[in-house]
Amino acid sequence: MNGRRTKTSTRRLKSFKEFPTPRVGIGYDIHAFGPGRKFLLGGVTIPHEDGLVGHSDADVLLHAICDALLGAAALGDIGKHFPNTSSKYKGISSLLLLERVGRLLSKRNFRIVNVDATVILERPKILRYSAAMAENISASLRIETEQVSIKATTNEGLGFIGRGEGCAAIAVVSIISSLL
Repeated sequence: MNGRRTKTSTRRLKSFKEFPTPRVGIGYDIHAFGPGRKFLLGGVTIPHEDGLVGHSDADVLLHAICDALLGAAALGDIGKHFPNTSSKYKGISSLLLLERVGRLLSKRNFRIVNVDATVILERPKILRYSAAMAENISASLRIETEQVSIKATTNEGLGFIGRGEGCAAIAVVSIISSLL
């Protein structure tokens, strides 16, 4: 195309703004384990000999969800909004970051339909903490706990994660634009 708008593309843009529009976002984060830190997932402190290393509290689960939400709303990524070069975010709770992302979406008239996330790590097992994680996430985003699904899997002993050197998370979210 030559960069000119056609009647069809203009019509499509108008309809996008006139009707609720479903959107999907995917987020991913990974951090290495290191000594002297708490191990936080979904805002829950989990007993483990090491915690995840990062600029903030290194909560991979919440970072993946933030990225998924920001991506679904076409608002960039977590690094754009909360750069790890800023001392303002050094050691910050990722629950606060998630809350800010939720407010950002709300200001732009998006509603969260659901959050589905998978944590990838060999150990510790996190099943008994997943309900508390879902509660933290739903409270931060002001959605129902039933809209949040947290699962876990291993890396079957393969690679960085399989050797127990780190933890990753993948999140998929769906949002919908609200009519004004």
